Amino acid sequence: MKSKSIILIHGNFVNDSSWAKWKDRYEQKGYTVYTPANPGHQGIPSDLRKQVHPALAKTGFIDVVNNIVRLIESLPEKPLIIGHSMAGMAAMKLLELGQAEAAVSIDGAPPKNVFPPFTTLKAVLPAFGFFSSKKYYMGSRDWYDKCFFNTLLERERASAFDSIAVPESFKVSRELVLNSFSNINFSKPHKPILFIGGGSDNIFPPSLTKTLASKYKDHHSRVDLKIFTGKSHFICGESGWEIVADYILDWYEKL
Repeated sequence: MKSKSIILIHGNFVNDSSWAKWKDRYEQKGYTVYTPANPGHQGIPSDLRKQVHPALAKTGFIDVVNNIVRLIESLPEKPLIIGHSMAGMAAMKLLELGQAEAAVSIDGAPPKNVFPPFTTLKAVLPAFGFFSSKKYYMGSRDWYDKCFFNTLLERERASAFDSIAVPESFKVSRELVLNSFSNINFSKPHKPILFIGGGSDNIFPPSLTKTLASKYKDHHSRVDLKIFTGKSHFICGESGWEIVADYILDWYEKL
């Protein structure tokens, strides 16, 4: 019998509040849904922009994954894990660690052993803070408009920023590219994984999503791919998010 537990993991530059509508939708369909905040991300986005969470700068990618492992260990069954952006990579890692019934990477970040395209480097370089005196990155309205909200109407962008934008730890991005923990063993057998990409994603373009899906080598393990035309990196929040959410659940229930 399939697991009825779902964990939704948020990516960088947002927090667990970005999953509120997904949580409600999946719970209405009979699932138990968990939307943990990554360490240092607890709170209301507008408050976090005014006063950074004290644990934020200490939080790295390893902390994000271990936080989810602790949650899974408290559950009666292994869950369906759905991660967006950086957490798409977290979903891949948790799958490799045998922690998931199935996994979904939405507009997911690449592991350390997959080199990202120039588009990605250009978009996320400020989030590494290599030349910054600060301990965290807070994207400007202009950065979010270009990297997250590029498919939204101009009048929708300010409210989208107000509702989801939060500061982000440099350490998360740095560990993704510098720590060997962030490699993925693509030859290892694994539970099913679905890659979803936004056709107009300006951070992790669809070409990268296709590359990640193609890297898996075990022919007995299921890997699926779906690109949604016209969707941005804000695929989980922009108009039509329900179509994406329902596609994932339909995929899972047919496994």
